Amino acid sequence: MTIQRPRLLLIDSYDSFAFNLAALCRIAIPDCSIHIIQNDRLTINELLPLLKAFSAIIIGPGPGSPALAEDIGIVKDIWRLAEQDLLPIFAVCLGFQSLVIEHGGELRRLRVVKHGQVSEILHSGRDIFQNLDKVTAVRYHSLYAVPHSKEIEPLAWSDDGVENDKILMAAKHRTRPFWGVQYHPESVLTDEGGLHILQNFWTLANEWSRERNRRPRALDLSSIGQPWPHLESPKLPPSQTTIAPSVLTSVVEIPGISVVEICEMLGVDDHRSPFILLDSAANPGRFSIVASLLPTSLQILYSVGDTAVTLKRGKTVTREPLAGTDIWSWISRFMQRVEAKDGCPDVPFWGGLIGSLSYELGVHSLDVPLRHNRGDSNPHHDLNLVYVQRCLVLDSSTNKVYIQSLLPDDVAWIKESSHRLQALSTSTTAICSSNVHCASAQVKLPNRSHYISKIEDAQDFLRSGDSYELCLTAHTHLSVSRCLSSWERYKLLRRSNPAPYSAYIRLQPTTFLSSSPERFLSYSRPPNALCQLRPIKGTIRKAPGITRAHAEEALRGSRKEVAENLMIVDLIRHDLHGVVGLDVDVKKFCGIEEYETVWQMVSVVEGRLPTGSSRSDLGWEVLKRSLPPGSMTGAPKKRSVEILQNLEDEDRSLYSGVFGYWCVGGGGDWSVAIRSCFKHEPESEAEQDLDMENWVIGAGGAITALSDPEAEWDEMLLKLQSVLGAFGASKPR
Repeated sequence: MTIQRPRLLLIDSYDSFAFNLAALCRIAIPDCSIHIIQNDRLTINELLPLLKAFSAIIIGPGPGSPALAEDIGIVKDIWRLAEQDLLPIFAVCLGFQSLVIEHGGELRRLRVVKHGQVSEILHSGRDIFQNLDKVTAVRYHSLYAVPHSKEIEPLAWSDDGVENDKILMAAKHRTRPFWGVQYHPESVLTDEGGLHILQNFWTLANEWSRERNRRPRALDLSSIGQPWPHLESPKLPPSQTTIAPSVLTSVVEIPGISVVEICEMLGVDDHRSPFILLDSAANPGRFSIVASLLPTSLQILYSVGDTAVTLKRGKTVTREPLAGTDIWSWISRFMQRVEAKDGCPDVPFWGGLIGSLSYELGVHSLDVPLRHNRGDSNPHHDLNLVYVQRCLVLDSSTNKVYIQSLLPDDVAWIKESSHRLQALSTSTTAICSSNVHCASAQVKLPNRSHYISKIEDAQDFLRSGDSYELCLTAHTHLSVSRCLSSWERYKLLRRSNPAPYSAYIRLQPTTFLSSSPERFLSYSRPPNALCQLRPIKGTIRKAPGITRAHAEEALRGSRKEVAENLMIVDLIRHDLHGVVGLDVDVKKFCGIEEYETVWQMVSVVEGRLPTGSSRSDLGWEVLKRSLPPGSMTGAPKKRSVEILQNLEDEDRSLYSGVFGYWCVGGGGDWSVAIRSCFKHEPESEAEQDLDMENWVIGAGGAITALSDPEAEWDEMLLKLQSVLGAFGASKPR
């Protein structure tokens, strides 16, 4: 039996843009069904019987070399299909290089690599370029293919001038239905050379199939899996709560109140107790969240490899087995049980989970091995969250404080909190400034020559085609006197480096201080939840004479900065397409935004499920699929993370992870843990050093082929400065 609906097989070589390519195919061929497999999922003998089910094959891009079996997988065998198994194929980048070299071509390295670079494509105006005029397209490659056989007919080139001369950009096989392009048709900055090329390919593919009376057959494709997009909700057990409880809310307006005063009113100075502040300490931040934790507030702890979740309520500790599920599903079920309603819709957080997720939790979700015996040098949990049932939310734009509780009949606490806040407004007590000079910080920077050699190693991987960009980082270790509490240090940090996504999170055994400028992911409450990611690549400090126009010229005029931003935007689009399907849009590309102390180049990418889809954990699933943050890894993400695991000497831990919340109403907001520091505090005071404490600060930068190693070292030191000031440390050298 044949099928009428077009069916495509997309072979993915572990790239971070595959879902973008799938989305482009769905637009070019509106009614098509797309199945996606990795290039090592099946052997050629397992795949051959299934090919009759497909109208065409799309071979996607990927890291590495088409000459290496571990990089190209099954793709090299596809070009040798017997006549009876033949079907139209369109190949991109790595797939295109494979097409050329498997038919007698030669693989070479570019003298100047092209990662995130836009080029004009000079083409023949025929075949897949039929009815196309000028084409500009994005390139992500350091290798290129040179045809030496009459079987391959060139169709397009780029003229790189003195950098690389003329480079083949598209070709076809003269007798078989094989076409391909070196550039990335799916990139957000590729113009008509993207969609129209795919449409032309589909026209040619249909002509070839009609001439041979070839139609896809209805076959069992269970070995390949569901077609993309697969939007069903996860199979979670029914909620034990039949009617969601209502959020109790009271609002007081107190002109001039500060979130620091609110924290000190709630007992932040008691360092023995847990405390949470998510602090919008600078524009464009607006809401600050202060948790009012109970002695029995539930803390949830987990590290990769644990078979159970650790649950702490005060001094009581229990462990709940994961029982065949993963931590992400466990948290989803927990949040399903505590859903609430009737909170103020303008307030982003009504109560729910707040805390941090480590970089390594995201690494593990990519199936990348973690370091052996990592617990010996990294005492921090990979997931450290607390369930907040009482909180105060300050809206800095209106001076309103929202007092909220999820506890039934908690009116007395709300009234008491309101009275205490109003008493603050009449108090004349000044907020004390700590004397930073009391602290003597011993700073251990990364070894300079070692770090620079790692930058050079990273650039070797970029030139070999294994990555387009690598975010290399290192830890700086501080030993400081205990003469200042962690809260006093946080106040110094927020004063010296105010940031919109700041935080003070004290959850045993970890204390985390942040002045992050980068929101990672926010998602609105369902139904029709909207997910938004805001990658930052490109920063310039404010100074006399540095206007918006100067910032735009310096940032948007920088080929390196725009290329870095573009790579992360394309990666994020892929992550979103993988969860929500087609509805992904770049709302802003490389826009210049003004912050308290800097100008930053920010892009905004949004996605949502199709109308009528119901998934209460959409944002959580996007978070899972998007970690670690692409701005902290590079692209393609999995291969980049594998490389970084070997280049870097220790776990990043909380640095490069995320911190934020998941509200009981369904919304959430997570920021990237940069411009941050953290320490481990043994729960037993007998194990603590009473005189000194040790803090960790992470810093690094995105390494590209255009990077100057010495300049990258200087940039890493510059990023350290914003946090070192809270410790009275001198400017690093």
